[in-house]
Amino acid sequence: MTVDKLTDLLVAKLLRDHGKSKHHWRTLIGPIRLYSRATHPHCNWSVTPAGPFADVARLETLLDELRLAHPFVTA
Repeated sequence: MTVDKLTDLLVAKLLRDHGKSKHHWRTLIGPIRLYSRATHPHCNWSVTPAGPFADVARLETLLDELRLAHPFVTA
């Protein structure tokens, strides 16, 4: 999984489940940060969403699910 594919997956799932627009969700997600697997052995990526509380909560729930399925991402 790459950062771009992960972003596309997040946007697609949020759009399907909660509507709004691709632009809205991409803006909410922001950049996905990668970390070294040596220092982050369980999950090497993170997202710091910014936006309305309800949308951030929806995204955080999805992020928890995807961290289990895709703990390691490449650039």
